Amino acid sequence: MDEAQLRDLIPGVLAALVHRGADFATAEDAVQEALIRAVETWPRRRPDDPKGWLITTAWRCFVDLARSESARRRRELRVPDQPPPEPVTSEDETLQLYFLCAHPSLTPSSAVALTLRAVGGLTTRQIAQAYLVPEATMAQRISRAKRTVSEVRLDRPGDLRTVLRVLYLVFNEGYSGDIDLAAEAIRLARQLAAGTREPEVAGLLALFLLHHARRPARTRADGSLVPLAEQDRGLWQRDLIAEGVVVLQAALARDRLGEYQAQAAIAALHADAQTADETDWVQIVEWYDELARLTDSPVVRLNRAVAVGAADGPQAGLAALAELDPELPRYTASAAYLHEQAGDIATAADLYVEAAARAHNLAERDHLTLRAATLRQHLSGEDS
Repeated sequence: MDEAQLRDLIPGVLAALVHRGADFATAEDAVQEALIRAVETWPRRRPDDPKGWLITTAWRCFVDLARSESARRRRELRVPDQPPPEPVTSEDETLQLYFLCAHPSLTPSSAVALTLRAVGGLTTRQIAQAYLVPEATMAQRISRAKRTVSEVRLDRPGDLRTVLRVLYLVFNEGYSGDIDLAAEAIRLARQLAAGTREPEVAGLLALFLLHHARRPARTRADGSLVPLAEQDRGLWQRDLIAEGVVVLQAALARDRLGEYQAQAAIAALHADAQTADETDWVQIVEWYDELARLTDSPVVRLNRAVAVGAADGPQAGLAALAELDPELPRYTASAAYLHEQAGDIATAADLYVEAAARAHNLAERDHLTLRAATLRQHLSGEDS
């Protein structure tokens, strides 16, 4: 039995139960129970209509769960023993489930956890391992999220931007434990893209594919980071790059540019360069200009300053950087890099040390510390 194909059915099954009146929290538990039964029985006899089987089984589980509550009699009166004869298979229901899990009333961390559980089909233990928190902690987070959205109606339009933001957060969690969240985000983005023609959904999927394609070259065997310019491009996954470019081109052709499409365009330009020296930095700066216009984000302007340094020289990059708040994340690391490119090794080394103290994770800190040590060793060699 293909686990990925089974998990692809989960959103439609859960949405069908909620659409028919089941409260979200109990419906989600019922779907999980149905999945367990599928794993136990399908290897021996796979049903002709897997989704219909899951809906029927999950509904029966829901009825059992509903009857076991303290308000047994009241709930029995309003919950029919049998589901409607024809399951609803509309893709819109799956999209509505995405909107429900990414509801604005939830914190970003809760929305991500609920999406992974309800839409992605991951177990609470798997999600807890991915986030490096105790399973009980994650169970409480998911339970609170389910209670929060239980009273939300599925017939209200959702906020697609929030859904995309949640998927973006899932992707950026990367990999830890036995769950590859980057790959999971790609799977969910494919699922979402199959149900809508919104160009920003395609843009996000393209962005995921293009970034994920470079993953094998991002770290060394010892776990240390490899800067983009030093990566072995022969390790990049060209099939994912080709797919990402096709998806992006189709999105851009709809002529409704959004931030994820612009980010994907920048990633595509990096992927298109056979060597670091062949990178079209002028066009990348132009795309950063579009992205800054769309988002008005200081972080985007920070990345643009580095791109300007590559396109027009490090002094131009430093001038663009000087217009920004020095307290921005990675401002100091960007300044160190531009000073290094300008030949100001002493200043660059000092800034790398300062940036390492502000690093967001161990790998980044180690990389910046090593860069500072390398530059200082270079200076010592010149003095001797």
